[in-house]
Amino acid sequence: MLDKTIKDWQSAAAKLEIEGRAFIDGRYQDALSGETRATLSPGDGRKLADVANCGTEDADRAVAIAQKAFQSGAWSAMAPADRKMVLVRWAELIEDHADEIALLECLDVGKPIADTTGVDVPSAVRTIRWSGEAIDKVYDQIAPTPANCLALVQRLPLGVVAAIVPWNFPLSTTAWKLAPSLATGNSVILKPASNTPLSALRIAALASEAGLPDGVLQVLPGPGGSLGRHLSLHDDIDGLTFTGSTEVGKQLMQYSGESNLKRTFLELGGKSPNIVFADANLEKAAAFAAVAVFYNGGQTCTAGTRLIVEENIREQFIEMVVEQSRNWLPGDPLDPATAMGPMIDAAQMKTVADYVEIGRQEGASLMAGGVQAMADSGGCYYEPTIFDGVNNNMRIAREEIFGPVMSVIGFKDAEEAIAIANDSIYGLAGAVWSNNINTAHQVAAAVRVGTMGINNYFGGDMTVPFGGFKQSGNGRDKSIHAFDDYTELKTTWIEFE
Repeated sequence: MLDKTIKDWQSAAAKLEIEGRAFIDGRYQDALSGETRATLSPGDGRKLADVANCGTEDADRAVAIAQKAFQSGAWSAMAPADRKMVLVRWAELIEDHADEIALLECLDVGKPIADTTGVDVPSAVRTIRWSGEAIDKVYDQIAPTPANCLALVQRLPLGVVAAIVPWNFPLSTTAWKLAPSLATGNSVILKPASNTPLSALRIAALASEAGLPDGVLQVLPGPGGSLGRHLSLHDDIDGLTFTGSTEVGKQLMQYSGESNLKRTFLELGGKSPNIVFADANLEKAAAFAAVAVFYNGGQTCTAGTRLIVEENIREQFIEMVVEQSRNWLPGDPLDPATAMGPMIDAAQMKTVADYVEIGRQEGASLMAGGVQAMADSGGCYYEPTIFDGVNNNMRIAREEIFGPVMSVIGFKDAEEAIAIANDSIYGLAGAVWSNNINTAHQVAAAVRVGTMGINNYFGGDMTVPFGGFKQSGNGRDKSIHAFDDYTELKTTWIEFE
Protein backbone atom coordinates (compact mmCIF):
# COMPACT_ATOMS: atom_id res chain seq x y z
CA MET A 1 0.00 0.00 0.00
CA LEU A 2 2.69 2.49 0.97
CA ASP A 3 4.67 1.90 -2.24
CA LYS A 4 2.02 3.86 -4.14
CA THR A 5 2.70 7.42 -5.22
CA ILE A 6 0.46 10.46 -4.91
CA LYS A 7 -0.50 9.99 -8.56
CA ASP A 8 -1.54 6.41 -7.85
CA TRP A 9 -3.81 7.53 -5.02
CA GLN A 10 -5.21 10.43 -7.06
CA SER A 11 -6.03 8.01 -9.86
CA ALA A 12 -7.69 5.60 -7.43
CA ALA A 13 -9.69 8.45 -5.90
CA ALA A 14 -10.99 9.47 -9.31
CA LYS A 15 -12.32 5.95 -9.90
CA LEU A 16 -13.72 5.38 -6.41
CA GLU A 17 -17.38 4.44 -6.20
CA ILE A 18 -18.87 5.92 -3.02
CA GLU A 19 -22.03 4.66 -1.33
CA GLY A 20 -23.97 7.31 0.55
CA ARG A 21 -27.24 5.56 1.38
CA ALA A 22 -28.08 4.37 4.88
CA PHE A 23 -27.58 0.69 5.68
CA ILE A 24 -30.83 -0.71 7.12
CA ASP A 25 -32.04 -4.30 7.43
CA GLY A 26 -29.12 -5.69 5.49
CA ARG A 27 -29.18 -3.37 2.47
CA TYR A 28 -28.53 0.19 1.37
CA GLN A 29 -31.60 2.41 1.46
CA ASP A 30 -32.43 6.08 1.01
CA ALA A 31 -33.71 8.07 3.97
CA LEU A 32 -37.49 7.87 4.14
CA SER A 33 -37.67 11.62 3.50
CA GLY A 34 -35.41 11.32 0.47
CA GLU A 35 -33.20 14.04 1.94
CA THR A 36 -29.43 13.97 1.42
CA ARG A 37 -26.48 15.93 2.72
CA ALA A 38 -23.30 16.54 0.74
CA THR A 39 -20.11 15.34 2.38
CA LEU A 40 -17.06 17.41 1.44
CA SER A 41 -13.38 16.59 1.44
CA PRO A 42 -11.48 18.81 3.89
CA GLY A 43 -8.41 18.37 1.68
CA ASP A 44 -9.74 20.48 -1.19
CA GLY A 45 -13.39 21.23 -0.45
CA ARG A 46 -14.84 19.11 -3.26
CA LYS A 47 -18.04 17.15 -2.87
CA LEU A 48 -17.46 13.44 -2.36
CA ALA A 49 -21.03 12.16 -2.24
CA ASP A 50 -24.62 12.92 -1.38
CA VAL A 51 -25.29 11.03 1.84
CA ALA A 52 -28.68 10.02 3.21
CA ASN A 53 -29.84 12.52 5.82
CA CYS A 54 -31.73 10.20 8.14
CA GLY A 55 -34.38 11.50 10.51
CA THR A 56 -36.39 10.29 13.46
CA GLU A 57 -38.66 8.16 11.29
CA ASP A 58 -35.62 6.28 9.96
CA ALA A 59 -34.41 5.81 13.53
CA ASP A 60 -37.75 4.40 14.69
CA ARG A 61 -37.79 1.97 11.79
CA ALA A 62 -34.20 0.89 12.40
CA VAL A 63 -34.80 0.41 16.14
CA ALA A 64 -37.83 -1.78 15.47
CA ILE A 65 -35.82 -3.89 13.02
CA ALA A 66 -32.93 -4.14 15.48
CA GLN A 67 -35.22 -5.22 18.32
CA LYS A 68 -36.84 -7.84 16.10
CA ALA A 69 -33.41 -9.15 15.10
CA PHE A 70 -32.30 -9.27 18.72
CA GLN A 71 -35.40 -11.03 19.96
CA SER A 72 -35.24 -13.58 17.14
CA GLY A 73 -31.98 -14.90 18.58
CA ALA A 74 -30.44 -15.17 15.12
CA TRP A 75 -27.40 -13.36 16.47
CA SER A 76 -27.98 -12.87 20.20
CA ALA A 77 -28.51 -16.59 20.82
CA MET A 78 -25.87 -17.76 18.38
CA ALA A 79 -23.03 -19.75 19.96
CA PRO A 80 -20.09 -17.48 20.79
CA ALA A 81 -17.80 -19.66 18.66
CA ASP A 82 -20.07 -19.06 15.66
CA ARG A 83 -20.25 -15.30 16.28
CA LYS A 84 -16.48 -15.39 16.41
CA MET A 85 -16.24 -16.85 12.91
CA VAL A 86 -18.46 -14.09 11.48
CA LEU A 87 -16.41 -11.35 13.10
CA VAL A 88 -13.11 -12.88 12.01
CA ARG A 89 -14.42 -13.17 8.46
CA TRP A 90 -15.55 -9.53 8.63
CA ALA A 91 -12.03 -8.48 9.66
CA GLU A 92 -10.64 -10.44 6.72
CA LEU A 93 -12.98 -8.71 4.28
CA ILE A 94 -11.97 -5.28 5.59
CA GLU A 95 -8.37 -6.33 5.13
CA ASP A 96 -9.14 -7.48 1.56
CA HIS A 97 -10.60 -4.03 0.81
CA ALA A 98 -7.96 -2.13 2.78
CA ASP A 99 -6.92 0.29 0.02
CA GLU A 100 -10.51 1.24 -0.78
CA ILE A 101 -11.43 1.84 2.87
CA ALA A 102 -8.20 3.72 3.57
CA LEU A 103 -8.91 5.97 0.61
CA LEU A 104 -12.47 6.64 1.79
CA GLU A 105 -11.12 7.61 5.22
CA CYS A 106 -8.43 9.81 3.71
CA LEU A 107 -10.84 11.71 1.47
CA ASP A 108 -13.67 11.98 4.00
CA VAL A 109 -11.63 12.96 7.06
CA GLY A 110 -8.49 14.50 5.57
CA LYS A 111 -6.22 11.97 7.24
CA PRO A 112 -2.91 11.38 5.47
CA ILE A 113 -3.02 8.25 3.34
CA ALA A 114 0.06 6.98 5.17
CA ASP A 115 -2.00 7.01 8.39
CA THR A 116 -5.16 5.46 6.99
CA THR A 117 -3.23 2.63 5.35
CA GLY A 118 -0.72 2.19 8.16
CA VAL A 119 -2.81 2.90 11.26
CA ASP A 120 -6.57 3.29 10.84
CA VAL A 121 -7.45 0.29 8.68
CA PRO A 122 -5.04 -2.12 10.42
CA SER A 123 -6.36 -0.90 13.79
CA ALA A 124 -9.97 -1.60 12.79
CA VAL A 125 -9.04 -5.05 11.48
CA ARG A 126 -7.15 -5.86 14.67
CA THR A 127 -10.01 -4.63 16.88
CA ILE A 128 -12.67 -6.72 15.15
CA ARG A 129 -10.51 -9.81 14.83
CA TRP A 130 -9.30 -9.63 18.45
CA SER A 131 -12.80 -9.17 19.83
CA GLY A 132 -14.12 -12.04 17.75
CA GLU A 133 -11.32 -14.32 18.84
CA ALA A 134 -11.82 -13.34 22.49
CA ILE A 135 -15.56 -13.88 22.84
CA ASP A 136 -15.49 -17.68 23.12
CA LYS A 137 -12.79 -17.45 25.79
CA VAL A 138 -14.97 -15.44 28.20
CA TYR A 139 -16.48 -17.71 30.84
CA ASP A 140 -19.52 -17.22 33.02
CA GLN A 141 -19.24 -18.06 36.73
CA ILE A 142 -20.52 -20.35 39.43
CA ALA A 143 -20.62 -18.50 42.74
CA PRO A 144 -19.34 -19.97 46.04
CA THR A 145 -22.59 -21.07 47.69
CA PRO A 146 -23.73 -23.47 50.43
CA ALA A 147 -23.82 -27.13 49.42
CA ASN A 148 -27.59 -27.15 48.86
CA CYS A 149 -27.44 -24.25 46.40
CA LEU A 150 -26.08 -23.54 42.94
CA ALA A 151 -25.71 -19.96 41.72
CA LEU A 152 -25.04 -19.26 38.07
CA VAL A 153 -23.72 -15.83 37.04
CA GLN A 154 -24.22 -15.22 33.33
CA ARG A 155 -23.07 -12.40 31.08
CA LEU A 156 -25.96 -11.50 28.74
CA PRO A 157 -26.18 -8.88 25.95
CA LEU A 158 -27.89 -5.58 26.69
CA GLY A 159 -30.19 -5.74 23.65
CA VAL A 160 -30.12 -2.90 21.13
CA VAL A 161 -27.14 -0.55 21.44
CA ALA A 162 -26.86 2.88 19.80
CA ALA A 163 -23.28 3.88 18.99
CA ILE A 164 -22.51 7.52 18.20
CA VAL A 165 -18.98 8.04 16.90
CA PRO A 166 -16.91 11.15 16.14
CA TRP A 167 -15.36 12.55 12.99
CA ASN A 168 -11.70 12.51 14.04
CA PHE A 169 -11.17 8.72 14.03
CA PRO A 170 -14.37 7.42 12.41
CA LEU A 171 -13.09 3.99 11.34
CA SER A 172 -11.04 3.21 14.44
CA THR A 173 -13.69 4.40 16.87
CA THR A 174 -16.44 2.61 14.98
CA ALA A 175 -14.50 -0.63 15.31
CA TRP A 176 -13.97 0.01 19.04
CA LYS A 177 -17.75 0.25 19.48
CA LEU A 178 -18.99 -2.39 17.04
CA ALA A 179 -16.54 -5.19 17.80
CA PRO A 180 -17.33 -5.76 21.51
CA SER A 181 -21.04 -4.91 21.21
CA LEU A 182 -21.55 -7.37 18.36
CA ALA A 183 -19.25 -9.99 19.87
CA THR A 184 -21.40 -10.08 23.01
CA GLY A 185 -24.59 -10.60 20.98
CA ASN A 186 -26.17 -7.16 20.78
CA SER A 187 -27.86 -5.52 17.82
CA VAL A 188 -26.30 -2.13 17.02
CA ILE A 189 -27.48 1.09 15.41
CA LEU A 190 -24.45 3.16 14.42
CA LYS A 191 -24.73 6.91 13.92
CA PRO A 192 -21.51 8.13 12.35
CA ALA A 193 -20.60 11.80 12.48
CA SER A 194 -22.66 13.53 9.82
CA ASN A 195 -19.56 14.80 8.00
CA THR A 196 -17.56 11.52 7.99
CA PRO A 197 -19.92 8.57 7.34
CA LEU A 198 -18.27 6.90 4.35
CA SER A 199 -16.04 4.21 5.89
CA ALA A 200 -18.80 3.10 8.28
CA LEU A 201 -21.27 2.70 5.43
CA ARG A 202 -18.77 0.61 3.48
CA ILE A 203 -17.80 -1.80 6.26
CA ALA A 204 -21.46 -2.38 7.17
CA ALA A 205 -21.98 -4.11 3.81
CA LEU A 206 -18.85 -6.18 4.44
CA ALA A 207 -20.29 -7.29 7.79
CA SER A 208 -23.40 -8.53 5.99
CA GLU A 209 -21.21 -10.32 3.45
CA ALA A 210 -19.35 -11.96 6.34
CA GLY A 211 -22.59 -13.48 7.60
CA LEU A 212 -24.00 -10.97 10.08
CA PRO A 213 -27.80 -11.43 10.05
CA ASP A 214 -29.94 -8.64 8.60
CA GLY A 215 -30.95 -5.99 11.11
CA VAL A 216 -28.13 -6.71 13.57
CA LEU A 217 -25.98 -3.80 12.34
CA GLN A 218 -27.52 -0.67 10.82
CA VAL A 219 -25.85 2.61 9.92
CA LEU A 220 -27.85 5.86 9.99
CA PRO A 221 -26.06 8.99 8.77
CA GLY A 222 -27.67 12.14 10.05
CA PRO A 223 -27.39 15.17 12.34
CA GLY A 224 -26.43 14.71 15.97
CA GLY A 225 -28.73 17.41 17.26
CA SER A 226 -31.90 15.67 16.06
CA LEU A 227 -31.09 12.07 15.07
CA GLY A 228 -28.56 11.54 17.86
CA ARG A 229 -30.90 13.08 20.41
CA HIS A 230 -33.79 10.89 19.26
CA LEU A 231 -31.72 7.72 19.55
CA SER A 232 -30.51 8.77 23.00
CA LEU A 233 -34.07 9.29 24.23
CA HIS A 234 -35.50 6.17 22.59
CA ASP A 235 -37.09 3.78 25.07
CA ASP A 236 -36.39 0.73 22.89
CA ILE A 237 -32.63 1.28 22.93
CA ASP A 238 -30.98 -0.52 25.82
CA GLY A 239 -27.48 0.93 25.72
CA LEU A 240 -25.69 3.99 24.35
CA THR A 241 -21.99 4.39 23.66
CA PHE A 242 -20.54 7.73 22.60
CA THR A 243 -17.18 9.25 21.78
CA GLY A 244 -17.09 13.02 21.42
CA SER A 245 -17.13 16.25 23.37
CA THR A 246 -17.74 16.48 27.10
CA GLU A 247 -20.55 18.98 26.50
CA VAL A 248 -22.50 16.53 24.34
CA GLY A 249 -21.66 13.62 26.66
CA LYS A 250 -23.34 15.42 29.55
CA GLN A 251 -26.46 15.90 27.44
CA LEU A 252 -26.56 12.20 26.61
CA MET A 253 -26.39 11.28 30.29
CA GLN A 254 -29.36 13.57 30.89
CA TYR A 255 -31.26 11.91 28.04
CA SER A 256 -30.70 8.54 29.66
CA GLY A 257 -32.32 9.80 32.84
CA GLU A 258 -35.18 11.39 30.93
CA SER A 259 -35.92 8.14 29.10
CA ASN A 260 -35.41 4.52 30.14
CA LEU A 261 -32.13 4.80 32.08
CA LYS A 262 -30.33 3.09 29.22
CA ARG A 263 -26.76 2.30 30.13
CA THR A 264 -24.71 5.18 28.77
CA PHE A 265 -20.95 5.19 28.62
CA LEU A 266 -18.79 7.93 27.25
CA GLU A 267 -15.29 8.67 26.02
CA LEU A 268 -15.00 12.44 26.03
CA GLY A 269 -12.53 15.30 25.88
CA GLY A 270 -9.05 15.80 27.19
CA LYS A 271 -6.33 18.33 27.88
CA SER A 272 -3.56 15.84 28.43
CA PRO A 273 -0.29 16.61 30.25
CA ASN A 274 3.04 15.57 28.74
CA ILE A 275 5.65 15.95 31.51
CA VAL A 276 9.35 16.16 30.66
CA PHE A 277 12.12 16.01 33.27
CA ALA A 278 15.67 17.17 32.65
CA ASP A 279 17.08 13.65 32.98
CA ALA A 280 14.95 12.28 30.12
CA ASN A 281 16.14 11.29 26.65
CA LEU A 282 15.40 14.77 25.36
CA GLU A 283 15.71 13.99 21.66
CA LYS A 284 13.14 11.22 21.90
CA ALA A 285 10.93 13.28 24.20
CA ALA A 286 10.99 16.23 21.79
CA ALA A 287 10.09 14.04 18.82
CA PHE A 288 7.17 12.52 20.70
CA ALA A 289 6.07 15.90 22.06
CA ALA A 290 5.45 16.88 18.44
CA VAL A 291 3.70 13.59 17.69
CA ALA A 292 1.53 14.01 20.78
CA VAL A 293 0.06 17.30 19.55
CA PHE A 294 0.39 17.38 15.77
CA TYR A 295 -0.64 13.83 14.89
CA ASN A 296 -4.03 13.96 13.14
CA GLY A 297 -3.77 17.73 13.17
CA GLY A 298 -4.23 17.77 16.93
CA GLN A 299 -7.77 16.51 16.42
CA THR A 300 -7.18 13.80 18.99
CA CYS A 301 -8.84 13.55 22.40
CA THR A 302 -5.61 12.21 23.92
CA ALA A 303 -3.40 14.92 22.41
CA GLY A 304 -0.63 16.01 24.79
CA THR A 305 -1.43 19.68 24.35
CA ARG A 306 0.00 20.72 27.73
CA LEU A 307 3.76 20.23 27.48
CA ILE A 308 4.95 20.53 31.09
CA VAL A 309 8.74 20.96 31.12
CA GLU A 310 11.29 21.20 33.93
CA GLU A 311 12.37 24.84 34.09
CA ASN A 312 16.12 24.28 33.83
CA ILE A 313 15.74 22.78 30.33
CA ARG A 314 12.64 24.61 29.17
CA GLU A 315 14.25 27.00 26.66
CA GLN A 316 16.50 24.30 25.23
CA PHE A 317 13.67 21.83 24.96
CA ILE A 318 11.31 24.30 23.27
CA GLU A 319 13.92 24.87 20.57
CA MET A 320 14.08 21.11 20.02
CA VAL A 321 10.30 20.83 19.77
CA VAL A 322 10.08 23.79 17.38
CA GLU A 323 12.60 22.03 15.18
CA GLN A 324 10.51 18.83 15.33
CA SER A 325 7.36 20.77 14.40
CA ARG A 326 8.84 21.43 10.95
CA ASN A 327 8.32 17.74 10.21
CA TRP A 328 4.59 18.29 10.61
CA LEU A 329 3.92 21.05 8.11
CA PRO A 330 0.56 20.21 6.50
CA GLY A 331 0.30 18.71 3.05
CA ASP A 332 -1.97 16.93 0.59
CA PRO A 333 -3.45 13.90 2.40
CA LEU A 334 -3.15 11.79 -0.77
CA ASP A 335 0.63 12.27 -0.72
CA PRO A 336 2.29 9.34 1.12
CA ALA A 337 4.94 11.78 2.39
CA THR A 338 2.38 13.95 4.23
CA ALA A 339 2.47 13.71 8.01
CA MET A 340 -0.35 16.16 8.85
CA GLY A 341 -3.43 16.85 6.75
CA PRO A 342 -6.15 19.49 7.09
CA MET A 343 -8.59 20.36 9.84
CA ILE A 344 -11.93 18.63 9.39
CA ASP A 345 -13.67 21.79 8.12
CA ALA A 346 -13.55 25.56 8.00
CA ALA A 347 -15.42 25.89 11.30
CA GLN A 348 -12.81 23.84 13.15
CA MET A 349 -9.99 25.79 11.51
CA LYS A 350 -11.61 29.01 12.68
CA THR A 351 -11.88 27.58 16.21
CA VAL A 352 -8.15 26.91 16.16
CA ALA A 353 -7.40 30.41 14.85
CA ASP A 354 -9.62 31.95 17.52
CA TYR A 355 -7.76 30.09 20.28
CA VAL A 356 -4.43 31.22 18.85
CA GLU A 357 -5.65 34.81 19.16
CA ILE A 358 -6.85 34.09 22.71
CA GLY A 359 -3.36 32.78 23.55
CA ARG A 360 -1.78 35.97 22.25
CA GLN A 361 -4.19 38.12 24.24
CA GLU A 362 -3.51 36.09 27.39
CA GLY A 363 0.19 36.95 27.08
CA ALA A 364 1.62 33.66 25.82
CA SER A 365 4.57 33.82 23.42
CA LEU A 366 4.00 32.35 19.95
CA MET A 367 7.10 30.30 19.09
CA ALA A 368 5.90 28.62 15.88
CA GLY A 369 2.92 28.53 13.52
CA GLY A 370 -0.25 30.38 14.33
CA VAL A 371 -1.31 30.82 10.71
CA GLN A 372 -3.38 29.08 8.07
CA ALA A 373 -1.45 27.10 5.47
CA MET A 374 -2.13 26.17 1.83
CA ALA A 375 -4.97 28.69 1.62
CA ASP A 376 -5.18 28.37 -2.18
CA SER A 377 -5.84 24.60 -1.99
CA GLY A 378 -9.51 24.92 -1.06
CA GLY A 379 -8.73 22.86 2.05
CA CYS A 380 -8.60 23.65 5.77
CA TYR A 381 -4.90 23.54 6.65
CA TYR A 382 -3.26 25.09 9.72
CA GLU A 383 0.39 25.19 10.71
CA PRO A 384 1.67 23.39 13.82
CA THR A 385 1.58 25.99 16.58
CA ILE A 386 3.59 26.30 19.79
CA PHE A 387 3.06 28.74 22.67
CA ASP A 388 5.61 29.32 25.44
CA GLY A 389 5.10 31.35 28.61
CA VAL A 390 1.81 29.62 29.35
CA ASN A 391 0.42 29.18 32.83
CA ASN A 392 -2.23 26.63 33.72
CA ASN A 393 -4.90 29.28 34.30
CA MET A 394 -4.91 30.42 30.67
CA ARG A 395 -7.76 29.27 28.45
CA ILE A 396 -5.33 27.71 25.98
CA ALA A 397 -4.11 25.51 28.85
CA ARG A 398 -7.54 24.58 30.20
CA GLU A 399 -9.87 24.24 27.22
CA GLU A 400 -9.77 21.54 24.57
CA ILE A 401 -8.85 23.25 21.28
CA PHE A 402 -8.84 20.14 19.09
CA GLY A 403 -6.18 21.44 16.78
CA PRO A 404 -2.37 21.55 16.37
CA VAL A 405 -1.77 23.95 19.27
CA MET A 406 0.77 23.19 22.03
CA SER A 407 1.02 25.10 25.33
CA VAL A 408 4.37 24.91 27.16
CA ILE A 409 4.27 25.24 30.95
CA GLY A 410 7.32 25.17 33.21
CA PHE A 411 7.70 23.37 36.56
CA LYS A 412 10.34 23.30 39.30
CA ASP A 413 9.92 19.84 40.83
CA ALA A 414 7.85 16.66 40.60
CA GLU A 415 5.30 17.86 43.12
CA GLU A 416 4.55 20.96 41.05
CA ALA A 417 4.42 18.93 37.81
CA ILE A 418 1.83 16.59 39.31
CA ALA A 419 -0.22 19.50 40.63
CA ILE A 420 -0.27 21.17 37.20
CA ALA A 421 -1.12 17.90 35.47
CA ASN A 422 -4.05 17.19 37.78
CA ASP A 423 -5.38 20.75 37.73
CA SER A 424 -7.84 19.99 34.93
CA ILE A 425 -11.45 18.91 34.54
CA TYR A 426 -10.16 16.18 32.25
CA GLY A 427 -8.32 12.94 32.94
CA LEU A 428 -7.92 11.02 29.72
CA ALA A 429 -4.22 10.52 28.99
CA GLY A 430 -0.72 11.76 29.66
CA ALA A 431 2.94 10.86 29.80
CA VAL A 432 6.06 11.38 31.85
CA TRP A 433 9.62 11.37 30.50
CA SER A 434 12.46 10.55 32.91
CA ASN A 435 15.30 8.06 33.11
CA ASN A 436 14.90 7.93 36.90
CA ILE A 437 12.69 4.92 37.58
CA ASN A 438 11.48 6.34 40.89
CA THR A 439 10.50 9.71 39.41
CA ALA A 440 8.81 8.11 36.40
CA HIS A 441 6.68 5.68 38.40
CA GLN A 442 5.82 8.08 41.18
CA VAL A 443 4.64 10.76 38.77
CA ALA A 444 2.78 8.26 36.57
CA ALA A 445 0.97 6.87 39.60
CA ALA A 446 -0.03 10.31 40.87
CA VAL A 447 -1.45 11.74 37.63
CA ARG A 448 -5.20 11.06 37.48
CA VAL A 449 -5.72 9.82 33.92
CA GLY A 450 -6.96 6.64 32.27
CA THR A 451 -3.81 6.03 30.22
CA MET A 452 -0.34 7.19 31.26
CA GLY A 453 2.82 6.65 29.27
CA ILE A 454 6.32 6.37 30.69
CA ASN A 455 8.91 7.43 28.10
CA ASN A 456 6.30 7.06 25.34
CA TYR A 457 3.13 8.74 24.11
CA PHE A 458 0.06 7.11 22.51
CA GLY A 459 1.12 3.75 23.94
CA GLY A 460 -1.27 0.80 24.15
CA ASP A 461 -3.01 -1.72 21.93
CA MET A 462 -6.12 -3.92 21.94
CA THR A 463 -4.99 -5.79 25.04
CA VAL A 464 -5.46 -2.79 27.35
CA PRO A 465 -8.54 -0.67 28.16
CA PHE A 466 -8.94 2.91 27.00
CA GLY A 467 -11.01 5.60 28.71
CA GLY A 468 -10.82 8.48 31.12
CA PHE A 469 -11.24 9.84 34.62
CA LYS A 470 -13.25 12.90 35.66
CA GLN A 471 -14.98 14.73 32.78
CA SER A 472 -13.16 12.62 30.22
CA GLY A 473 -15.93 10.07 30.62
CA ASN A 474 -16.76 6.62 31.93
CA GLY A 475 -16.69 3.10 30.58
CA ARG A 476 -13.84 1.63 28.59
CA ASP A 477 -13.11 0.86 24.96
CA LYS A 478 -10.73 -1.95 23.89
CA SER A 479 -9.60 -5.10 25.71
CA ILE A 480 -11.73 -7.69 27.47
CA HIS A 481 -12.98 -4.94 29.80
CA ALA A 482 -15.03 -3.43 26.96
CA PHE A 483 -17.29 -6.49 27.07
CA ASP A 484 -18.49 -5.37 30.52
CA ASP A 485 -20.12 -2.26 29.04
CA TYR A 486 -22.21 -4.23 26.55
CA THR A 487 -23.45 -6.96 28.88
CA GLU A 488 -25.68 -7.42 31.91
CA LEU A 489 -24.92 -9.85 34.72
CA LYS A 490 -27.76 -12.23 35.56
CA THR A 491 -27.84 -14.47 38.62
CA THR A 492 -29.80 -17.73 38.65
CA TRP A 493 -30.07 -19.14 42.18
CA ILE A 494 -30.96 -22.82 42.50
CA GLU A 495 -31.82 -24.55 45.79
CA PHE A 496 -31.86 -28.35 45.97
CA GLU A 497 -34.70 -30.22 47.70
